[in-house]
Amino acid sequence: MEKRILVVDDEQSILTLLEYNLQQAGFKVITAMDGEEGINLALTHLPDLIVLDLMLPKLDGIEVCKQLRQQKVLTPILMLTAKDDEFDKVLGLELGADDYMTKPFSPREVVARVKAILRRTQIQLEATPIGEEELGQMRIAGLKIIPDHYEAYFEDKLLELTPKEFELLLYLAKNKGRVLTRDQLLSAVWNYDFAGDTRIVDVHISHLREKIENNTKKPVYIKTIRGLGYKLEEPKGE
Repeated sequence: MEKRILVVDDEQSILTLLEYNLQQAGFKVITAMDGEEGINLALTHLPDLIVLDLMLPKLDGIEVCKQLRQQKVLTPILMLTAKDDEFDKVLGLELGADDYMTKPFSPREVVARVKAILRRTQIQLEATPIGEEELGQMRIAGLKIIPDHYEAYFEDKLLELTPKEFELLLYLAKNKGRVLTRDQLLSAVWNYDFAGDTRIVDVHISHLREKIENNTKKPVYIKTIRGLGYKLEEPKGE
């Protein structure tokens, strides 16, 4: 089944160029020229990915991104910006954009980035435990995670987690039952911000255990696999 891409840009030449190249790559393409139309099409056509320009009439790309995420639309967003402005890039990513590209760009580069984001999204979906995710929630015994709210609960109590603790817990949950090395966790959650210092993983695992294990000396959720790393699993007998 061909993937559907929504392209939102107020420059007709860019719309035409991207539409042609994405269609040549095998995608079905729908287009919008302002932010309001972009939101409407995103809600009615349910695209697999949105290519969203930052500077748009009526509603700019930042506001479109913000409103879609508020309405629980989790469709991947690739933001386009003519500004080489770090603030706009960071703000867009914080509001839920998955990636960004700065104009000018080559259409081939956009197509490659679209494919990469879709491939990454598919891997994440396949890694999500079947039957554990419902209405944006993941449940593993007494643990409940709500990704779009950045919230996690243990035995119905809201956990006070730092952003990195939450991202680590979510990544472990999406890979439930899989052994993950410290390097894998460092790459996925920290993007090597700590220059390969895997001790930061151990520290965060320890913090998580303090919050979701009734007995940290005998953990039933986050298990240490000696010589390999960690895995999150369903407690036995649950």
